[in-house]
Amino acid sequence: MSKNVSKDALDMINKKAGKNITEGAVKKLASTVKPSTLQNEAQLRQLIKSVSAMAKVPVSEATINEIVSAVKKSGMNPHNMEALMKMMMKK
Repeated sequence: MSKNVSKDALDMINKKAGKNITEGAVKKLASTVKPSTLQNEAQLRQLIKSVSAMAKVPVSEATINEIVSAVKKSGMNPHNMEALMKMMMKK
């Protein structure tokens, strides 16, 4: 992820969550994500739960399953975190 979180991505996160999540919080979480995170289902599930906790928005197990399935099917470039964030925000 680039050093600067896209303002559009941060605005989208805050609008969807209805909360004010700081750029620093997003960067801290993003720094823990590696390309392999998206390839490992357990790590991906933990990432989804971490995002949920950060946003203080509960995510059901069914929604987690949908996100995991969508990431696997998409063949998404694991280096493109902004695309992952946008996909997750559609859920």
